[in-house]
Amino acid sequence: MAEVEHPDWNDRASTHQNAVRAQYIDGELRDREAHAQTLAELRELGLMKHVAELDAVGYTTIHGALDADQVARARAAIARVMQRKSGLAVDLESETADAWSGISLAHYLLFEDEVFESILMTAKPLALVTYLLGRSCVLSSMTCHFKGPGGEAGRLHSDNGGIPSPFSMVSQVANVNYALTPYSREAGALAMVPGSHRLCRQPSASESHLAGGRTHPDAVAMDLAPGDCVVWHGNTWHGSFRREVPGIRMNLATYFARQFVVTQEEFGRAVPREMLDRHANEPRFARLLGQSQPYNYHAEGPDWEKFAVRPRGQFD
Repeated sequence: MAEVEHPDWNDRASTHQNAVRAQYIDGELRDREAHAQTLAELRELGLMKHVAELDAVGYTTIHGALDADQVARARAAIARVMQRKSGLAVDLESETADAWSGISLAHYLLFEDEVFESILMTAKPLALVTYLLGRSCVLSSMTCHFKGPGGEAGRLHSDNGGIPSPFSMVSQVANVNYALTPYSREAGALAMVPGSHRLCRQPSASESHLAGGRTHPDAVAMDLAPGDCVVWHGNTWHGSFRREVPGIRMNLATYFARQFVVTQEEFGRAVPREMLDRHANEPRFARLLGQSQPYNYHAEGPDWEKFAVRPRGQFD
């Protein structure tokens, strides 16, 4: 008996295959275009040496990323936050650990002062983060590690958090650490381990020390001036040395993630309309704050326009 053909079924299958093929081709094109746009920005900003450092050692330093006014305003805002949280005075220059010993944290800083909005959009660090995470990346958190004398050293770790080993060599998260006070080893500087991003795992307990005779032999202290920053691949091992001198070491850790990663701090619907209006001419600002995130919808269902612009590749 001859096999009966079903033209409608064949047509539907062909239509579906063509749609899938078109999406695949469109995704490839979009990712290539995003890659070309990102490389053009990096060249225009003179950052190709920094790209090479990111690929080779897992981190790179930008000197003078922030101007003196941004540094002063950020420091003042963070000091206000810490005084409000603790009820304790902040003496940046001569704290002796009576009030502030070791590391304390100031979270959710984006909403504390408009200066943090300008820091988020600082061109050179953002271009390097875009290279690592794609044009659709989002801000995950903006935090200060507020460090007084004494306490424990900050152990080496990767920012990949709960991602299981082996890590991907394609960065899933990335960090920009701005120095707001001078960094040196005795002042409790950020520590980096060159090349550790290629190990694609967290350090073991014995590899994570930054104090005494057990300090990791490859750990490098980042000697920075206020306004400098370090940008690193999410796999890279880092921590901080114990502060051995009076005063406070203050930073701003601006942590980014690919769009599919859950952010540490809530943005999206939590972002005030007036903040978005201030940056109406900067579409990237809204995207960094999750305004194009298609997931986490309510009973009304998805916003399909957001799904249409979701990332399709490594650089998109």
